[in-house]
Amino acid sequence: MDTQSAAARHLWMHFSRMGNYPETPVPVITRGEGVHVWDDRGRKILDGLAGLFVVQAGHGRRELVEVAAQQANELAYFPIWGYATKPAAELAERLAHLAPGDLNRVFFTTGGGEAVESAWKVAKQYFKLTGKPGKHKVISRAVAYHGTPHGALAITGLPAMKKDFEPLAPGGFRVPNTNLYRHPEFADDLEAFGRWAADRIEEAILFEGADTVAAVVLEPVQNSGGCLTPPPGYFARVREICDRHDVLLVADEVICAFGRHGTTFASEKFGLQPDLLTCAKGLSSGYSPIAALIASDRVMEPFLGPKVGFPHGYTFGGHPVSAAVALANLDLMEREGLNQRVLDNQDAFRSTLDKLLDLPIVGDVRGDGYFWAVELVKDKATRETFDADERERLVRGFLPGALFDRGLYCRPDDRGDVVVQFAPPLIAGRAEFDEIEQILRDTLLEAQKLV
Repeated sequence: MDTQSAAARHLWMHFSRMGNYPETPVPVITRGEGVHVWDDRGRKILDGLAGLFVVQAGHGRRELVEVAAQQANELAYFPIWGYATKPAAELAERLAHLAPGDLNRVFFTTGGGEAVESAWKVAKQYFKLTGKPGKHKVISRAVAYHGTPHGALAITGLPAMKKDFEPLAPGGFRVPNTNLYRHPEFADDLEAFGRWAADRIEEAILFEGADTVAAVVLEPVQNSGGCLTPPPGYFARVREICDRHDVLLVADEVICAFGRHGTTFASEKFGLQPDLLTCAKGLSSGYSPIAALIASDRVMEPFLGPKVGFPHGYTFGGHPVSAAVALANLDLMEREGLNQRVLDNQDAFRSTLDKLLDLPIVGDVRGDGYFWAVELVKDKATRETFDADERERLVRGFLPGALFDRGLYCRPDDRGDVVVQFAPPLIAGRAEFDEIEQILRDTLLEAQKLV
């Protein structure tokens, strides 16, 4: 059985409608090099999403492959359940050094959803250990995605993603996000927008009862909904609110960390000082699965009692091969100055995408660093979005295949309003920006005829 047939018959692809196969061919990716991947038909595709916001250093980095092989030969696996390995300990030390503030204790998982799940469990146990056992709820933002495990899904602000799995873990509550395009009344006063959005968090804490709320979970730049950046002063005000009500502030940096915004952690760039921080994806550039939850000294303190444990863990958390690859990836990113590359090029990326604003179907361009969204609208003057049938034709019907056939892999998405997202490897430059803009322009000119 060839790969195409095996995939269509036996592979259960994530977030996919499997009933479409085998009538629809499965896109089979066979190799990658730099900012490109190739499919089984030999077509060269620009990876405009770094896989899934993951491959910061680009594809085909032989030094990372060699580190993985060397570590597997020396010690392929041993758990960190009461034991340590050299790669896990060294990576924990490295992350503690890089993380903002007093985030000094690292708990390894294998993916971002697990890291978010772990953060909620830490927050719950922290308050039990500090004499406030009623604090268990979590406040997050509308449309925000925080993972698919039951706890992380309860924190996620996407009702459509939850309905097939309810009832979920109780305790997740939502507040408005920072989508300025959908709040044009604040266009001339961004600081007022930041105050308004932050105050909705305090309002939710007070409504639920501060003695019941354990944590607020926020991404520095919200992914779902289309790269929603924070208004000036927003995170500082949220920090004040959390301190006032003894609520832990969690930065979900599963996407934002490791150069996506030109800093190792985006919290630094946007003035966010969290008590807990989750990270994943770019930590190893995808060369081996690894993620982490990083806790502050204050949060860790009650866990250091002689008879206190955290009864939680993962078989492959802190896997020695993954940890070794992550260390090598951080070395590579530092050596090649990838953070600075993003800072140097982010304005050019923005200005290139801004050219698309001359199209009637393009309503907004927003984002930061190497993380951008182009919002598509039905009516530019009124900012009207598409109805369910139009979204089906556009987002799940036309755009993915049309973009891919033209040589671009990116992310059309309608969790919230309709956007096309871009997050290329950090080695991409102006030539790739121009190619993204041209392919998207040609595709949207055709898409306009459908809606």
